[in-house]
Amino acid sequence: MADLVQEFNDYRQKMNEKLMADNNKVIKRIFNLDTNAYMEGALSVPVKELLGLVASAVLRCDDCVKYHLETCYKEGLTKEQVMEAMSIATLVGGTIVIPHLRRAYEFWEALEQNNESV
Repeated sequence: MADLVQEFNDYRQKMNEKLMADNNKVIKRIFNLDTNAYMEGALSVPVKELLGLVASAVLRCDDCVKYHLETCYKEGLTKEQVMEAMSIATLVGGTIVIPHLRRAYEFWEALEQNNESV
C-alpha cells in the first residue's frame, strides 16, 4: 500500500515538470497562486490544508485530496482531525463523496505505513 503514495508523487512530479517545461505563462501563474495561497498567513498552513482537503473532497478531485492529505500528514495533523474534516466534506458534498472518502482513508493509511517503515 505504501507504493500508493510513491506512485502518486512520482506521477505528479513528472507531469508538473512537463507542464512547467512547456513555458505557459498562465499555467505557471496558476501554480504560483496555488503555492502562495497555502502559505502561512492569517490562517495557519494546517488549517488551510484542511480547507483545501474539504473543498477537494466536495469537488471530488482524488488527486487534490491525496495532495492535501499528504500535506496534512506532513504538517502533523492527526488521523482524527483529518477524518473529522472529511466528515464535514461528506456532509456538505453528500453521499456521492463516500467513494472519495474511502480512497482518502486508504491513502492516509498508506501515509502512516510509509512513516512506520522509515
